[in-house]
Amino acid sequence: MTDLLEEKAEQTIVVRAFDDPQDLAKPRGKQDWKLDPHSIWYPRTTGIWQTVWMEVVPATRVEAVRWVANIKTWSFALTVRLAGMVEDGMRLRVRLMMGERKLVEDVYSVSGPVLCRQIELPDPGIDDARNDLYWFPWSPKLIDAELELLDGDGETIDRVSSYTAMRSVVADGDRFVINNRPVTLRLVLDQGYWAESGLTSPGDAALKRDVELIKELGFNGVRKHQKIEDPRFLYWADQLGIFVWEEMPSAYTFSTQTVQRVTQEWMAVIERDISHPCIICWVPFNESWGVPDLVKETAQQEFLRSVYHLTKSIDPTRPVIGNDGWEMVATDIMAIHDYERTPEKLGTRYAQTAENLAHLFAHERPGHRRLIVEGQGDEDLPIMLTEFGGIAFSKDVKNTWGYKRAMTASEYGKQYAALLAAVHACPVFSGFCYTQFTDTYQEANGVLYMDRTPKIPIAQLAKATSGG
Repeated sequence: MTDLLEEKAEQTIVVRAFDDPQDLAKPRGKQDWKLDPHSIWYPRTTGIWQTVWMEVVPATRVEAVRWVANIKTWSFALTVRLAGMVEDGMRLRVRLMMGERKLVEDVYSVSGPVLCRQIELPDPGIDDARNDLYWFPWSPKLIDAELELLDGDGETIDRVSSYTAMRSVVADGDRFVINNRPVTLRLVLDQGYWAESGLTSPGDAALKRDVELIKELGFNGVRKHQKIEDPRFLYWADQLGIFVWEEMPSAYTFSTQTVQRVTQEWMAVIERDISHPCIICWVPFNESWGVPDLVKETAQQEFLRSVYHLTKSIDPTRPVIGNDGWEMVATDIMAIHDYERTPEKLGTRYAQTAENLAHLFAHERPGHRRLIVEGQGDEDLPIMLTEFGGIAFSKDVKNTWGYKRAMTASEYGKQYAALLAAVHACPVFSGFCYTQFTDTYQEANGVLYMDRTPKIPIAQLAKATSGG
């Protein structure tokens, strides 16, 4: 008995972490540094709050897989990172399937810890047949992949299941283009909180249901705001078909420590999620949070530029918004936050004429901030209204807020429809993102309550969202 207890004691692992709740130089997103939540910040989260697991793995194994689709060459760039001792004669078998249809099966020699291969698909040569393989939100076709690591005798050492998709995304002129097709983005801002569990999802079913609700509400995508979501959410976004903008949680002060922390965490985020076809945009900064003196401080401008270019160097296949909202220094999309309450004024502000756009970039101050910092040109880029709306509707008027308020369900429906109609009527926009998906603590401006029940019939919301 004594030997058994000693053996168990030797296997005990203690993890200790110190988390300073007042530290504003670390990426913290919407978690408040004050004891009580205030303004747009929410209760803090501590401990393990996303999915973790333990599994038994072989000594030599597949540690990471990265897929990059190329619709021009009708191929995938596959990068596989191995862990453990790589011995002579090892090979990797790769099989790609769509349903029962085998697309590719091949075996590659392994000579080191990283294997890079270009996997070409049989190209049908006609658009109709190619369309059968494209991933769109309305047709989220995924390609299943199985990777087997073989030893010198052909025996399986490790087996990994994965998936990928044939999908391209690019900011082309003033349009957002998916698989060579201009697409208008209809996104909703999602902060990813639940009343009963904060930042932690109640479970996989809750994440799946959120994706289903986003689609039912007429949106074709989501901007995950100030949160790197559980990978299971991204899985359901891939499977069910919604676009995702992935946004880095912000720090709030600028220092050398801020630069180190944000850069390190952001690189880890991209590495973890880069293979998800649902992700169509990276957003490392929001509203100059963490770079509060961006307009006048060269060091902060260079930090933002460096993270923009770092992101592009790690993943050149997706657009990057350097600073979502305003004060753009380096960006592939003009992403504007404007909580104008009057639909008519909003429509007038963004009327599509060359003169109005010149005035917009030079003089308008949504959020009292200039849109472009000197050095970022006003070249032909897609323009998107990436935060607007925020209409509050709640029984608790005293303790909640929004950017505008409706007092009845009928009034809420009319305000939402009018505001969305004004945005749809602005051809200058290649997409929008409405604030927000659900009520979040003191913010009562969701189209759904925090428990995910709709404030007015979903069909009514969907009609206004889609412009029907």
